Amino acid sequence: MLGKLATYLRMCGYDAAYAMDRGLEHDDPILALARAEGRTLLTRDRGLAARTDDSVLLSAREPTEQLRELREAGFRLELPDRPMRCSHCNGVVEAVDGDESTPEYAPAPAGTNVWRCRDCGQYFWKGSHWADVAATLAEL
Repeated sequence: MLGKLATYLRMCGYDAAYAMDRGLEHDDPILALARAEGRTLLTRDRGLAARTDDSVLLSAREPTEQLRELREAGFRLELPDRPMRCSHCNGVVEAVDGDESTPEYAPAPAGTNVWRCRDCGQYFWKGSHWADVAATLAEL
């Protein structure tokens, strides 16, 4: 239920696992995963939040309002100098060398800093989406 929020958190550099990315829909496996990986559980489900001490219960439905709630709860919400996590799969991203080729949708790394996810291979750069997210975070 918090997939868009996970994307924002990943862009802020957080290691943000999303249960649906792992095929988890039921409470018990989600809690087991959070405990096994030492994660703080973010949820809108009161019952689920009550079952663990390390949780943040969110009330908002819209991602921007959820971000506001997290900021009020003490989360640092700002973009790092460079992408750290894949916003799609949560993998670690690494810089692409200037002489490497990139897919047609990505800029050439010779003229723009480009990063690639080690896990899913997606490419990232600081384009208009990065600027839009920065503006959203600045408005919180």
